[in-house]
Amino acid sequence: MFRSLLPLLIAALPGFGMSVTAVAEEQLALFSAEGYRQTQYRSPTPATAEGAQTLDTAALQTLLAKEPDVVLVDVYRSQWLAGRFVDSEPHANLPGSIWLANTGDGNLQPEWASYFSDNLKRLSQGDTERPLVFYCRSDCWLGWNATRRAHALGYKRLYWYRDGVDGWEQAGLPLHPATPEPLPGDD
Repeated sequence: MFRSLLPLLIAALPGFGMSVTAVAEEQLALFSAEGYRQTQYRSPTPATAEGAQTLDTAALQTLLAKEPDVVLVDVYRSQWLAGRFVDSEPHANLPGSIWLANTGDGNLQPEWASYFSDNLKRLSQGDTERPLVFYCRSDCWLGWNATRRAHALGYKRLYWYRDGVDGWEQAGLPLHPATPEPLPGDD
């Protein structure tokens, strides 16, 4: 019943219809057609990511203790300029992590999509059942996007560490200096 009244309410309130349209257009701009967040990456994230289990710091520590073959994948962004990563700011991540910079973006160019999928295949040794944990920082959609992307590639044991580097550091746990995995052709 409410749905049938909605057009009448919108028509009855001057300017309301435009703001609803503007909100709808803004929401469409936030996500790609495939459902990846493509802008405003540092903002509140949902509680879950499709195809993955969301972890807090304690749950991640438990998983790491229980599953020695877990692969930690940091997807924090790094400046890419003139065909190479530019060390514009120091970055540290969880011990044992692989940094696949810029692979959490909402719209990956073909070379970045290959960088992501090729590295996941290498890190998992081609085993889609190998546990993979994706993260970035807290309130960061990059880890969420990367987790969804891995799910779309057929990986089955996926985890999203929603609190990321910030949560690890706030728990007083160590971080290690990080360097992004090279992109093929990166000199």
